[in-house]
Amino acid sequence: PCRAVHIFMNANKIRYQDILVDLPGGEPSSEQFKEINRFQTIPCIIDKDFKLSESIAIFRYFVGEYELIADHWYPKNDNKKRARIDEYLEWQHQKTRLCLTLYFRHVWWNPRIGISTKPEVAERRTRDMSNCLDIIENIWLTNDKKFVAGDEISVADLLLACEVEQIKIVGYDPFFKRPKLEKYMDMVREAANPYYDHIHELVYSLVPNKSKI
Repeated sequence: PCRAVHIFMNANKIRYQDILVDLPGGEPSSEQFKEINRFQTIPCIIDKDFKLSESIAIFRYFVGEYELIADHWYPKNDNKKRARIDEYLEWQHQKTRLCLTLYFRHVWWNPRIGISTKPEVAERRTRDMSNCLDIIENIWLTNDKKFVAGDEISVADLLLACEVEQIKIVGYDPFFKRPKLEKYMDMVREAANPYYDHIHELVYSLVPNKSKI
């Protein structure tokens, strides 16, 4: 979600100061960080004296607060277009976000911070993630629209694409037998560049097979 918020802010020319957070060092668990975000998670923002966490809440706050934001990201006055975006935002909590993050965390992140990996759990995480990607391929990415919620990029696409990019670090190919997902990711990248490639530089540097970037 941090990368998605970063892309959104840059694409909409929202001025900000980027603060790096030491995740391996446990910075979010500190009392100082708790003063910024009581849930001690990222992303979070401070806008003047207003503090807010959760990427989707941040997106909606920006849309309501800044008039300069292009309407296609999250329409203010088209209830049906906004509802279609919300449909994915609500769905992804228990699907894309949950399944892909648990897979990445268990298979790649945990071993690097000294947490053991159980093969049976890794197998289950891989299966859940694969099933989720199949749903995206076969249901969300229909031929009558370019992006998740229509023919223009939205905040839903940023969240989806950033989750898919991350699992490439593990060496998993999300595009195997998923041609619509591969085409879709190319369109999101093109629509969100140059900010998309910039924020994914570290991710791309960690991908074992560079041809899958």
